[in-house]
Amino acid sequence: MKKVILTLAILFTVSTAFIGCREEKSTGEKIEETMEDAGDEIEDAADDVSDEVEDTADDIEDEMK
Repeated sequence: MKKVILTLAILFTVSTAFIGCREEKSTGEKIEETMEDAGDEIEDAADDVSDEVEDTADDIEDEMK
């Protein structure tokens, strides 16, 4: 009896590990997410460049005075 219960418990554990309720993304959704991430990274890089240009312009103005 003990072996039967143990076997059933192991089977239940294995079945729940392999049968999940994961929501899988379609290829279109994956591409869209990747494009959004790339756009965000480009925007962040542009902001960084803009900040550096402004800092350099301020430094040049300070040196001219």
